[in-house]
Amino acid sequence: MQSSLIDSKGRHISYLRVSVTDRCDMRCVYCMAEDMEFLPRPDVLDFEELEHLCSIFIKRGVRRIRLTGGEPLVRRDVDQFITALGRRVDPGSDGPALDELTLTTNGSQLDRHVTMLVNAGIRRINVSLDSLKPERFLTITRRGHFERVLSGILAARKAGLGVRINTVVMKGVNDDEIDDLVRWCGEIGADLCLIETMPMGETGEDRRAQYLSLHEVRQRLAENWTFESDATHGVGGPARYVRIRETGQRIGFITPLSHNFCDSCNRVRLSCDGKLYTCLSSRGAVDLRSVLRGGGSDSDILAAVEEGLAHKPFRHDFLIPDDGGAVQGPRRLMSVTGG
Repeated sequence: MQSSLIDSKGRHISYLRVSVTDRCDMRCVYCMAEDMEFLPRPDVLDFEELEHLCSIFIKRGVRRIRLTGGEPLVRRDVDQFITALGRRVDPGSDGPALDELTLTTNGSQLDRHVTMLVNAGIRRINVSLDSLKPERFLTITRRGHFERVLSGILAARKAGLGVRINTVVMKGVNDDEIDDLVRWCGEIGADLCLIETMPMGETGEDRRAQYLSLHEVRQRLAENWTFESDATHGVGGPARYVRIRETGQRIGFITPLSHNFCDSCNRVRLSCDGKLYTCLSSRGAVDLRSVLRGGGSDSDILAAVEEGLAHKPFRHDFLIPDDGGAVQGPRRLMSVTGG
């Protein structure tokens, strides 16, 4: 049970992203459709089941877990689950333990959960924020409350949490705000991560119209900011970072379309209904819920995990062709997979 998980390409799996719910109180245009049909509650793993599966992964060498959704903080009693997982954090331990537990959130419920997160041992979080303009924020999220999100971010910083702002850059939508976001993140002491829009599921929006290569964005930024090298890439995610001399903060770039980063992938995703996705673009998944609820042992669950890893692709296959060809990506939404 102590040997690490390794896929068929020799990559060690040390990072698990766990979706605790597919539900969300926003409907961001790149993530979800306006009218959503969420999973029936019996299909969603309870917290005991989720913790059991997380424990199996920890025993096999997973050192980082990120909780995602949907919006993880909208699920009832999520505090208890986060606190329980937080007890698994023991950085530098030789035995089965986590180095880090983190969270990705849209910030809407952050203000009232900050104290719990700190007490649970979470030290840094990612917050999705695609605009600093309240009306534009409402258009992108379709129903988000800008002031509430801003209050949550500032409360997190005041409590000492490290914050990374995640911004999906969309052509003609928010690409004129990137300099403002860099400046604002410097003011509040947060890192910024820019993300290319990904073709996942039908959201009612034109993916081709939204897409903008971050190579172009980075060139624009370099006209106003001084980039310095940063060796953080590969520690716990796909972002490639530089540090901005003028602010002292980092800026990361996640480029699933313009620059593939899969050679060092150390991640798998567990959805709230117990599906294991070995790649964000995977069409298929391993159904761990059926094994778990069917009375399978930990060894049976591990066998299913290892079978999935044997088919983990070398790289994802997102594609938005310049020549007008078909957009390629999985039919499921990002909120189902876990961001």
